[in-house]
Amino acid sequence: MRRHYYIFADGKLVLKENAAALPEIGIDDALNTSFVRSGLVDRGNMNGDIWAELKKDAVLPEGYSLNERRGLWPMFGETEFFHIGKAYHIADWHRTNRYCGVCGAQTFLDEKEWGMRCKECREISFPVIAPAIIVAVEREGKLLMGHGVNFPPGRFSVLAGFVEPGENLEDCVKREVFEESHICVKNVKYFGSQPWPFPRSLMVGFTAEWESGEIEVDNCEVLEARWFAPDEMPDIPQSISISRRLIDDFLRRHA
Repeated sequence: MRRHYYIFADGKLVLKENAAALPEIGIDDALNTSFVRSGLVDRGNMNGDIWAELKKDAVLPEGYSLNERRGLWPMFGETEFFHIGKAYHIADWHRTNRYCGVCGAQTFLDEKEWGMRCKECREISFPVIAPAIIVAVEREGKLLMGHGVNFPPGRFSVLAGFVEPGENLEDCVKREVFEESHICVKNVKYFGSQPWPFPRSLMVGFTAEWESGEIEVDNCEVLEARWFAPDEMPDIPQSISISRRLIDDFLRRHA
């Protein structure tokens, strides 16, 4: 069975240029000399894949290149795309938790707890997962979508936002929709979830119905928002994302 290296530098993934493939353990081991840290991708699988972070001054040997992770879905498919995301999530966790947030001492991986434990005060930290909601809001057969500040020109998607301390997911849906569009919603229902490692989110999808209000965007996170009928769809996100799944679900139900 092939075992792979998931090697990252500044959030980008190392691939073999000639085949656009992941480096293999036992074949591409020359890359090891450029690792600043590494570990197992799958907990407890001692013979599994390995994540690694490149040294800042590392120069890749000929035949390898750095690639943006967001563009890897068409090349690898959904399962491998999210495995790459898992590897990055763990690598990034190790990178950002080398020192204790309580006393500043160095940490080490406590393999029993699968956490980064402080050598001095014994404080332990676990991989950070940031929950965020994403919601398809409907009104009279139309879908509410917004143009985010970082979107490409013409791109629209359903609204989303991060959960704040003290909130449940349903309250977060209502708050985020109101903050971004000035729309109040009702009948909030769970749709599905998806890990989204850019860098460490868990997207929790919902559907909801318009209750009151007219669109008034915040001009901070969302620059424009509109109601779209099924035959009026603008440029929308790629099919792998839960945002696209919510949009496709709306289109199926209103076909």
